[in-house]
Amino acid sequence: MSDKKAKAKTGSKCPECGKPGVQQFRPFCSKRCADVDLGKWFNEEYTLPGDTEIPDDIGEAEPS
Repeated sequence: MSDKKAKAKTGSKCPECGKPGVQQFRPFCSKRCADVDLGKWFNEEYTLPGDTEIPDDIGEAEPS
């Protein structure tokens, strides 16, 4: 893959820094921004909506 193709813009902005996104790291502009975002997931800085507590009786349901 040539450098020109690797650096082609995707038309979207990088969600981390706002620079134009690059196809190779889509939707990010660079490996650094992609790694920063991954680090936020690992550090649990992002959360998905839902119940915050897991019920104690999970898995103890009676079989049908």
